[in-house]
Order: sequence, then C-alpha cells, then structure tokens
Amino acid sequence: MTAPELILTPSEMKQADLEAIASGIPGVELMRRAGRAVADSAEKLVSREGTILVAAGPGQNGGDGFVAATLLAERGYRVSLTLLGEPGRLTGDSAIVARDWTGEVRPIEDAAFHGADLIIDALFGTGLSRDLDGPARHAVDRMNGSGRPILAVDLPSGIDGDTGEVRGLAVKAARTVTFAARKPCHLLMPGRAFGGPVEVADIGIGRAILAAKGGRLFGNDPALWRPVLPKPGLASHKYERGHTLVASGGATRTGAARLAARAALRIGSGLVTVASPPEAIGVNAAHLTAIMLKGCDGPEGLHAILQDPRFNALVLGPALGVHANTRAMVAVAVHARRSLVLDADALTSFEGLASELHGAFRHAPTVLTPHDGEFSRMFKDHPDILDPASKIERARRAAAYTGAVVLLKGPDTVVASPDGRAAINENGTPYLATAGSGDTLCGLIAGLMAQTMPAFEAACAGAWIHAEAGARFGPGLISEDLADLVPGVLRDLLR
Repeated sequence: MTAPELILTPSEMKQADLEAIASGIPGVELMRRAGRAVADSAEKLVSREGTILVAAGPGQNGGDGFVAATLLAERGYRVSLTLLGEPGRLTGDSAIVARDWTGEVRPIEDAAFHGADLIIDALFGTGLSRDLDGPARHAVDRMNGSGRPILAVDLPSGIDGDTGEVRGLAVKAARTVTFAARKPCHLLMPGRAFGGPVEVADIGIGRAILAAKGGRLFGNDPALWRPVLPKPGLASHKYERGHTLVASGGATRTGAARLAARAALRIGSGLVTVASPPEAIGVNAAHLTAIMLKGCDGPEGLHAILQDPRFNALVLGPALGVHANTRAMVAVAVHARRSLVLDADALTSFEGLASELHGAFRHAPTVLTPHDGEFSRMFKDHPDILDPASKIERARRAAAYTGAVVLLKGPDTVVASPDGRAAINENGTPYLATAGSGDTLCGLIAGLMAQTMPAFEAACAGAWIHAEAGARFGPGLISEDLADLVPGVLRDLLR
C-alpha cells in the first residue's frame, strides 16, 4: 500500500538534512546528488544542441546550480553560469563544488537570458527570508521577461517556502525539481502557480528521517485516508451505514440542505433525513424521494429529533440563517455529541463570538468548513489565529482552539486536526466555484462520518472526492451535478 506523501517545511527539511549528514552522508555528497537531479531534469527540457544558462545564488541553492552546470557541460551541453555575488564569497559545500566548474563565472548582471534555450534558476531556495530587491530582483525580472523556459531548483526564487507567498517578485518556472519531499509552497497558492510540475528527487534521505523531522503535514491524496474509507461488506445493511440529518432553511432557502442531503446519500450514508421547519415541509417534500423528511421547529425541534440515537451525523449551516437560533441549534448538536459538520450560516452566526466555541468540540467529532471570509469573520477578535502568514498555521490554530477539524477552503484547501496533523488538497478545479458546491462538500463529509470514518480522514476524503468529481465534469458544472459524479469516483477508489 502506498504511504501518504509527507510534506516538510523548510525548517523540518533542514533538520532532515542534518540528520542525514549525522548518519554518514557528507553534506557535499547531498549537494552533488541534488545537482545531479537538476542536471537530469534539465536534460528532459532541452535538446543536446541547446544552450543552458545557470543562474546561481550565493548559498546552498547556488551550490546545486554549480554541480548541475558542471555535469551538463560534461554531458556535452553548451552551458554558461552566472553568479549573484562574488565567487570568493562562497562558503561551505558551495565553495567546494564551485571549484569543479572550469568555465567562466559571470556576474548575474551580465546574464544573457534571452539567448538561452533553458534557464536554471538556482538563486534562492527555502532559506529566503525577505523580499527580493536590488540585483536579485532585477535578475528575476529579466528571467521572467526573457520568455525562455525556466527550471527552478528546489522552488522558484522569490517564493516563501512555508507560505507560498511571493516575496516581492518570483520566478515563473516551467518546472521545479525539489529534493526528498515537497514543501508547503509547492501546494499552497500562489506558490503552486509559479512552479509548474514539481519533480521530487531522491537524494538518499530516507522516509524514516523525513517522518521523524516532519510527519504532521501531508499531501491530500487517497493514500492518506483510503485505509479507513467505508466499504460495505456482503452482510451490510442501511441501518449500520449511519443516518445523516441535514437541517433545512426556511421555505425560500431549502436547496442548500437538499444538495448536502443528496451528497450524503451518494457517499454511502445508509439513511438521510432533511430536518425542515414547518413552513418549508411542502417545498422539501416536493423534491425528495429516497431522502426522508422530518419537521423541525428550531432548537427545540432539533433536540427532540436527537433523542433518537440513530441520527449519528448532522449538517448544520447551509442556508439555515444567521441568527441566535442557529447558534442554539449548534449548542444542541454539540450537547448530543453526534458527528457534526458546520458550514456557512452556522459559522457566520458566530461572527465575533468565537470564544463561545473555545474547546466546544473536544467531545464530539466536528468538521468546520469555512472559506477565507467566513474564517476571518469567525476569528476577527483572535489575531493569534488570523495573523500567521501560513494558511496551514491559521487552520491548525483554529483547530486547536475549537477542538474541531478545520477545513479551510480554497484552491489550496487545508484540512487541520486539533492534534496537529494537516493536509493540503491540490486536485481542485476552478469549475467548483459555483453556488451550492460547498453544500455538497458538507454532505460528503457528513455521510462519511455517519459511516464512522474519523473526522480528519472524512474531511480529507470529502475534499478530494468533491474536487475529483468536479474535475471529471469540467466546464458547465453546477452543484446539482456533483452528487451524481460521486459513484464513479468511489468505484475507482474501492477497486
């Protein structure tokens, strides 16, 4: 079985490098292996007659560039090398490998980027801690303006390795080659849009070292959650596959609940019921068939329904209304200790009131699914949660504060657990930017939790399946299409 993909932050990767060195691999050997991987990747992008320009920086990234330049020249390519700074100021392993380069070292200011068939960006790696300025910024600007394909070493220069943010200006690469593991910037926006396809090169740092130094951040793919994805057995029946309850809004606000309910049914919840206010029962009844309907008059009605223990997963929020009654319904659900998914109005109803949710979900498996706007409104009085530049850190802090799994939506959806685990989703499609898409996602997660899938894995699986379904449909997608695409995705996953 494929192991989940480990994502390491720059500081974790630095510790992994040091551990590998302590285990007996010299640092200069790691650099030579990295440079060899760059050279191998470059060969896939340029013909033997092509010219390659290596833009090397003053640190470790530049050392990788020197190794790549030396190897490519030995393999018969026409290679030129430019350096940001003076050769005499190189230190450590970079200074050692620079001695192997027998060609001319030109200043970065003299780089003829327009004349190259391929540019290798080896200016700055994960150690960049400030915005690019001066000659470095000018070099990146000229690289991007050359129109030539760029191969980034480790990550595009100017991208923050932790957050994916652009530090003033960044290289727009056609491809990136990184080492041992991807970094957050390879998956988070906007960094993901700057790197092109990312190749992960094995330079001899084993998974055990990577897991020991990281092991809390993952790429969200089926390897992370497939082992606990519900799969019915020969003797399965609907009553053991859970019963999902979705709360509906008023007579003119019923569609969101039905979208969530249909998704829960499609993902495998054995039974699904829409809890409808009295004035909306007729509207909901006209649209529901396999999904059941139950009257629910506010918090008291929800409390009465939850006296039946068979309702084991709830969705609260989609079109439910932004008011105190919604907050009261959340309190009822939390007290009942059922699996819970909160979205939309159930989140916005707590605008500026996040302190009421401090530790509220520690005893009930809960997933919060805010987009950035909802997240900012909820935690507007908590700068310790909102201020970190890293989307991963913001989600983790919110999860630790509330005791819930937090799924912070976007093209780079982050799922964070109160125990510190986090995953970054990357199979999303812009066609999911349509009304009702988030309601469907809620239903998918709740339907998985109804089948006793743990909250973190259910949120990760729901995000991935939701995105995969959207990508399979493509242009013209509307939210009503999504639930009917789920069976095809599940069929492939459960083979």
